[in-house]
This record gives sequence, C-alpha cells and structure tokens, in this order.
Amino acid sequence: MGPVSSYKSPSHDAQATLDHRDTSFFGQPRMLLNLFSVELWERFSFYGMQGILAYYMYYSVTKGGLGIDEGTALGIVGAYGGGVYLSTILGAWVADRLMGSERVLFYSAVMIMAGHLSLALLPGAAGLATGLILIGVGSGGLKANATSLVGTLYARDDKRRDAGFSIFYMGINIGGLIGPLVTGWLQVTWGFHIGFAAAAVGMALGLVQYGLTRKNLPESAHLVPNPLPAKNRGKVGALAGAAVVLIIAAVALKLITAENLKWVIVTVVVLASIAYFAVILANRTLTGTERSRVYSFMPLFVASAVFWSLFQQQFTVVALYADKRLDRTVFGWEMPPSWVTSINPVFIIVLAGVFAALWTKWGARQPGTPVKFSVALVVMGSAYLAFIPFAGMAAVPMLAIVFILLLFTVAELMLSPVGLSLATKLAPAAFQTQMVALFFLSVSLGTAMSGVLAQWYDPANESPYFLVIGLVSIGFGVLLLLARKPIQKLMAGVI
Repeated sequence: MGPVSSYKSPSHDAQATLDHRDTSFFGQPRMLLNLFSVELWERFSFYGMQGILAYYMYYSVTKGGLGIDEGTALGIVGAYGGGVYLSTILGAWVADRLMGSERVLFYSAVMIMAGHLSLALLPGAAGLATGLILIGVGSGGLKANATSLVGTLYARDDKRRDAGFSIFYMGINIGGLIGPLVTGWLQVTWGFHIGFAAAAVGMALGLVQYGLTRKNLPESAHLVPNPLPAKNRGKVGALAGAAVVLIIAAVALKLITAENLKWVIVTVVVLASIAYFAVILANRTLTGTERSRVYSFMPLFVASAVFWSLFQQQFTVVALYADKRLDRTVFGWEMPPSWVTSINPVFIIVLAGVFAALWTKWGARQPGTPVKFSVALVVMGSAYLAFIPFAGMAAVPMLAIVFILLLFTVAELMLSPVGLSLATKLAPAAFQTQMVALFFLSVSLGTAMSGVLAQWYDPANESPYFLVIGLVSIGFGVLLLLARKPIQKLMAGVI
C-alpha cells in the first residue's frame, strides 16, 4: 500500500489481445499449461504439508508429534492458513510497487522450499515456527501473483477467462490430491519429518519448472505497474523493520500466544481489509466505473469469507473428524487420516472441466457472479447439515464423508475459481495484483475463522454445531441472492 503515483502500466489487455488466437491448450493460451504445472507442484507441497500439520502438532511425542492440546493445534492450523492468505497483501504490494509479479513469484517459491526443509530438518517448536513463517510468507507472495499472471493471458472481455481459471484451478487440485497421499503415507511409514521432506522435493520441482518457462510470460507480467519512488524506499524499509520488531516484542511479552493467535489473525485481517478498501477507493486515479466495481466487491468479499470459514474446516474440524470419528478401515488396512484431504481434489479434477465447459457453453447467458456465490453458500451450508444424521454413530462410514466432500466441491467450484477471475475483472488499472490480494484476504479471514469455530466443535455433541453452521451459511446465500440486482449494477458490465 502507500501513495500511488500517476504512472500507469500498459494495459495487459493489449498484450493479451496479441495472443487472442492462441488456443493450443484446450482452447486456452499455451502459457496457461506452464502456470498450471508450476501451481500443481506448489500445491503438492502446500497441501502435502498441511494434510499432516494438525496431527504433527496434537499427536503425542511417542507418536512423533509435539503433544500440543487439540484445540490449540486446530487454532494454530486456522491461524496459519489465515496468515498465508493475509501475506498475499505483502506479495501483491511488492509486485505492484517494487519487483513485478514474475520475480515475486520466483523468490516466493524459493522461500517456500526453505520452509519445508525447516520442518523436515529442524526438531520441535523451533522447526515448526521457522517452517510455518517461511511457508506462510512465501505462499502469500506466490498465491496472488500466480493468479495475476494467469490474468495477463486474457483480454478483460475474453469469454475464456472463467474457463481458463477453472483449468488453472484443476492444476491446483491435482497437486492437492497427490500431496496428502504421499506425505500421509510417508508420515505413517517413516515419520512426520520424512513427510515434510517430500513436500520440499515437490516445491523444488515446481521451482525448476518455473525457472525454465518464466521467459515465455507476456511482457506485462514483468512490468512493475505502480513503481515506488526511490525517495520513499527508505521510509518503507524502516516501517517494515519496525513491524518485525513489534511482532517479536509482542511474542516475547506473551501478547501473542499459541492460544490467542487465531484471534490476532482475525483482528488483523479485518483491519487490513477495511484499510485496503479505503486505500483503493481514495486513490485519485480511479475512474467512476472502477470505483463502482470496487464497491460491488464488498458484499462478495463478505460472502467469500463466510464460505471459506466453512470450507477450510477441512483442515481443522474435518481433520479431527477423520482422525476420531471416521471408520477408515479398508479390507483390514487403516487408511491414514490425512488421505481424507485428497477426496475434495479428486472431485475437483473430475468436475472442474465440466464447470469450465458449462461456463464456456453458456457464455454471456451464464448466471452472474452474485448468483454463483449465493448458490455456493447454500450448497456449503447443506454439506454441514449432511453431517447431522451421522451424529452419535460409533464409526462413521467413509461414504458419508465422500458425499459431504462432494457437496464441498460443488460449492467450491461455484465460488473459488469464479472469485479469482472476478478479482482480475473488477480490478482498477493501478491495483491489478492487489485486487487479487483482496480476494485472498476474504480467504484469510474465513480460514482464520475456521480455527476459531473449531473450538466450539464437540465430537460428543455434534448436531448443534453442524446445524448452526449450516443454517448461517444458507441464510447468507439467500441474502446475497436477494441483493444480486443492485450488486450487478455496481459491477458496471462485469458478469
């Protein structure tokens, strides 16, 4: 963030238009395949690590874990996930003001690999803290910028955009499928640190892939859209240093603890979101249409946060559910609980192409984004209501969680790739990457809230929890559907 100069980068529409006839990758630009592959390996490492993270923290020391209280461990998982998406602000700002999306993505990938190596090689709390900080900050830099780079491949009015983002999203989920399977099996067979080492290898493969293809990106991917004046760099460096010192002091004085970390992240994300919207809207270079589109994003931001607070419980409540409540025995063999994390990516891989083809076929006749978001919230709420018939059952059958995660997937495909695409379409010219970061802030808020909500989950009395969570999500979906027309008007021609 910070003062915005009058400099405007060349519109990525011009570059994308040059490649408009490039349909060599399933009707999409060829470079989408390269970004697809890079993101696949990064997600392999990210979800491979996250699939075993909660268990690493709350399993006893004799089982190779750290012996942390279950509630605290789930809160840390939520806070960590929220912190990852919160750090997209930093990654987006550095891209827009200092380095450009392409270089930020490369250096972020290096940081992520170092984080996985820390988890693999450093024992105890020191390895946990070092690894999660490096992966959290690095993932934030990579997430917003990978999405932004996909956006550079298309003109703003290209009808292939939503389909392209859906294909890109399928790459994310191939990595999300394979990662937990590999790390979960290695964790059960050889221990947690070997599982974390596999995540590091996956990230190394992604880094090599990107290094070989980065030169093929459009020219706009290498530009700094809104460069920070040299005279302001010292001031920014001093502020960054002060922020680091303040965080260290807060931890040393126990103002930030493992127990309250989730609430700290939620508070910071809420304040950052308000500040971010204010900074963008106050910018004098915005046109009336751009400002209207930013306003239209606000209710969709809230809807997205509600959605992710439920969806990201895959790594908190659902992870605990898989470990404690699920019958994971298959022909006499007990499946690792982390493998449940791979069910959702299987459905994504199967259905992402279906949704991409559907949006492409419908074209201008497809439902608007507010309708897609509202349907996602209703389906997500229904998934939580589907837990209720199994409450109190001694061992929940695998088919139950498979069906519930199918509903998770349908809701996800109605909102997540659509939301990423929407952020690039609604973005003002001076805030291309940072608008994507705003979408990730909604994910950050929801992810952190998934850790907060987990403290109220009681395996011995599940029904009230699932009932309230489900009905709240459905209620938000209905409200958004009722408000779709004024929101669509503010979107000023964007669907």
